Amino acid sequence: MNTEQQSLRERARIHAALGDPARLAIVDALSLGDASPGEIAQDLQMPTNLVAHHVKVLADAGLIERTRSEADKRRTYLRLRPDTLALLTPPRLPDTARVVFVCTHNSARSQLAAALWTDRTHRPAASAGTHPAQRVHPRAVTVAQRHGLHLEATGTAHVSDVITDNDLVIAVCDSAHEDLTGTVRPRLHWSVPDPVRADTDAAFETAFTDLAGRIERLAPTLIGDPS
Repeated sequence: MNTEQQSLRERARIHAALGDPARLAIVDALSLGDASPGEIAQDLQMPTNLVAHHVKVLADAGLIERTRSEADKRRTYLRLRPDTLALLTPPRLPDTARVVFVCTHNSARSQLAAALWTDRTHRPAASAGTHPAQRVHPRAVTVAQRHGLHLEATGTAHVSDVITDNDLVIAVCDSAHEDLTGTVRPRLHWSVPDPVRADTDAAFETAFTDLAGRIERLAPTLIGDPS
């Protein structure tokens, strides 16, 4: 079994242990401090035999551990293991020197994504298109300015002139994702609707919000992320 498969099995085991509301309540109760099984039973108004059952399941999953009181040696305390909870996060992506966002015309989504990435992560980014337009869409420039970002109106480019082997390539539209079938393949695909189709300020604002949320989720998954 390879490392990735082992990680999936381990994460599934932890999720299964947390799949009961009572066990999740016990984990919540231990998130900020330790407690004895009796204290847990009292706080959660749960029968002690039921607490004992759930504690065993959580301990078998590696989520909690038992320690003896240094004062009353007969008393046991439960302690949450944050390192086990940390295993629930998806595997991190290899570190990369630069992220390149690609859409069809390189006039809106990819431009906004690159500007957002640089602003939020302080890491290098670029954008490109499979069929680049001559200019960045005016509404993209406007929505960027509204959020304190700058887009160069004439700064569009073709993927062949931008992407290198060391880049993390992200297709931010369906067409670009499906067009890139040769040597350049996106590592990730974000199916962000094209705001140019609606050509309204609201559509561009929606695309901006969608991209910003995805970038917030992606950045911590990169090994070496400064945040």
